[in-house]
Amino acid sequence: MVNEQTVNANEGKKMKKKKTHSVEGLLRFGLDMCSKRGDIMEALNLYDKAKTEGIKLNQHHYNVLLYLSSSAAMGVLKPANASKLVEGLEDVPEISDEVRNLALRRGFEIYEQMNLDKIAPNEATFTAAARLALAKEDGVLAFELVKKMAECNIPPRLRSYGPALSAFCKENDADMAYEVDDHMTMSGVQAEEEELRLLLKVSVEGFREEKVYSLLHRLRSSVRQVSRATAEIIEQWFKNEGAGKLGVGVWDREKIRDAAVAGGGGWHGQGWLGQGNWRVENAAIDKMGVCSGCKEKLVTIDIDPLETENFATSVAALACEREAKSFERFQVWLLVGLYCVLFVCIPIF
Repeated sequence: MVNEQTVNANEGKKMKKKKTHSVEGLLRFGLDMCSKRGDIMEALNLYDKAKTEGIKLNQHHYNVLLYLSSSAAMGVLKPANASKLVEGLEDVPEISDEVRNLALRRGFEIYEQMNLDKIAPNEATFTAAARLALAKEDGVLAFELVKKMAECNIPPRLRSYGPALSAFCKENDADMAYEVDDHMTMSGVQAEEEELRLLLKVSVEGFREEKVYSLLHRLRSSVRQVSRATAEIIEQWFKNEGAGKLGVGVWDREKIRDAAVAGGGGWHGQGWLGQGNWRVENAAIDKMGVCSGCKEKLVTIDIDPLETENFATSVAALACEREAKSFERFQVWLLVGLYCVLFVCIPIF
């Protein structure tokens, strides 16, 4: 026979547990609504009330608070539906310096409290904290937060490096910007146009010719068609008189031609060639591929040997994963056919 007091005690625990979950759920809903509205002040009020009432915050609660704090501190906080507002009828209000400073201070407080509560961070946590460091103009701290992610076995994403890279480039600290770029490469994170533009800008302004050359090739291979903002930085480099004095006066034309063919055409990768001021002008390409500026027809660029090898390996791996036996028979058939062609076409003496 079950004791009546035991039953009542168990029911009381269930009710208390249900109530606790309900309070935490309401806090989550409230913070999510603040995030949707871009309301940092109400989010901070909810946070303060939750701490006063002893409500335990989880990772999601803290991440929303850090996101709002970092966005407000950087002055980029706006409602989630801001893009739908009709221009001229309703504008997103600018964030005052007072609110930005408050968000910066409270953001770091919340991050520290999260650590004290021993709530496990994730990539979003570190990225938001790095954005707070950017608002504070502390590139070193932003970079340290990215490095700390490795200690927690959290792979960084491209957005994780943005604050540190932006801070160093804003300070014209090219060496530290390159260090961030190297760390990205070691982590398997590929820079996109925005990151390459920042690196190119700090390289052009610091007249780091080797870095400029390398970054131009990275833009060529990964971006292909750059934005107007990137194009202006490229123009700035080639309009610099110093850029016209970097190239070698004499070079091996055959070596350059072979390098261009090996790379797929359109580029050689052998450094700056020729001396004298560059001619920079806007030009259009007609439907036949002829440039209106130099009157030359653009060459067709093939993928380079490394890209070809990677593509072939990926296709083979995918084929083996789905139709292993069929693909193996196809490989054998292809090799036999190639052998027969060579046997017929090449005379045997």
